[in-house]
Amino acid sequence: MTLLADIREAPPVEPGQNLATVSNRVSDIALRMPTPRWWWAGFGASFLLFIILCIAAGNLFVSGIGIWGVNIPVAWGFALANYVWWIGVASGGTIISALFFITRSEWRTAVNRVAETMTLFAAAAAGLMPIFHLGRQGLFYWLFPYPNVMGIWPQFRSPLLWDFFALLCYIIASILFWYIGLLPDWAALRDRAPTRWQQVFYGTLACGWTGAARHWKRFRVVYGIMCAFMAPMVMSVHSIVGLDFAGGLTPGWHSTQFPPYFVFGAVYSGFATVLFLVLPIRRLYRLEAFITEYHINALAKMMLATGLMLTYSYALEAFMPYYSGNPYDVKQIRNDFFDLYALQYWGKILFNVVIPQLLWFPRLRLNEPLLFLVSVGIIFGMWLERYVIVVSSLYQDFMPSAWYFFAGSLWDWLTLAGSIGLFLTGIFIFLRLVPIIAMFEMRELVHREEGAG
Repeated sequence: MTLLADIREAPPVEPGQNLATVSNRVSDIALRMPTPRWWWAGFGASFLLFIILCIAAGNLFVSGIGIWGVNIPVAWGFALANYVWWIGVASGGTIISALFFITRSEWRTAVNRVAETMTLFAAAAAGLMPIFHLGRQGLFYWLFPYPNVMGIWPQFRSPLLWDFFALLCYIIASILFWYIGLLPDWAALRDRAPTRWQQVFYGTLACGWTGAARHWKRFRVVYGIMCAFMAPMVMSVHSIVGLDFAGGLTPGWHSTQFPPYFVFGAVYSGFATVLFLVLPIRRLYRLEAFITEYHINALAKMMLATGLMLTYSYALEAFMPYYSGNPYDVKQIRNDFFDLYALQYWGKILFNVVIPQLLWFPRLRLNEPLLFLVSVGIIFGMWLERYVIVVSSLYQDFMPSAWYFFAGSLWDWLTLAGSIGLFLTGIFIFLRLVPIIAMFEMRELVHREEGAG
């Protein structure tokens, strides 16, 4: 009880911090701090995985998708599972930054920059997957609805076209949201930069920001509108991803609960990924004064709450086939329980439902090594969930003669590993060039805390 009371009473910023210490500590990471060895090691490993992605993509373009393990009836395999997984991580990051800005949640201030940045690179990894699976990747622009020379328009009833519009709008809006939120911090780095190239680089990005009252007034309006726009948009984007499945007649997919089910999973994986990134960043850059136990506890509780929402969806997923009495749906859920992909199904239950129940206990929520492992488990469990949804619903078609056991080939796994490399490479570059914490928001928080004191 004492520990729980201390957490509730703890301020979101450690005592003794002021406006100057916030600017000095955060800006020095990008401007003056030597690049640490752990950064070079992590960047090197991530960039190596990114090179593997380039090799896998090159082989795919030359040889075709036959190098993957997909075959009829499992026409979609890792590519679709990876796509839904990455877009879920991206959506979760946007929800954390936009929705909780609207609700004025103080714990968001220390982690929103990490959440927004991971959105960009996760969305980039997600956007590659449908293109990889097209077969004729060089003709991806055919997805655009334009009057081509043949007079043929895209099929507007195709979920692939829905995804195209949703993902394109989401990526553009996410880049604008991320960049607009950085304008005051770009200017702060420009003014504090010790070298000429840094002054030019950050000055260009600051777009003439001077901190004048009219700049702040316009910034508040635009940023507030962007948050109000992004929060429902991200829910609609991931709902469309869920409708990709629900719009088909395939047993295991044809479910009205898929749109909210996918949104719950997206927010869940978003919180897990933020914790996966924030916990080591907090320690390695010694930012405990700004990313405090208050923030860690809040993130862990939010992750537990969204995990319970997802658990309800899992229970509904198992209940509805028996309630409806549809023999194909009953057969599908029994396959999930006991058939060839039962290990993956129960793996997702273990990592997404069972293990996170440890977060009910305050002491365990503040145990950083344990919380990091739980976060990694949830990220892995969410990939298993997408894999099970895609593969186990397809491998037994309505015709037994077409049944096919899917197993990812080497190139499937290399593409997955390479997409992780793309994501982490972007994160490591972000750590060196961009303020890890939103300095202007943290200064406002410190100012409020000083006024309250």
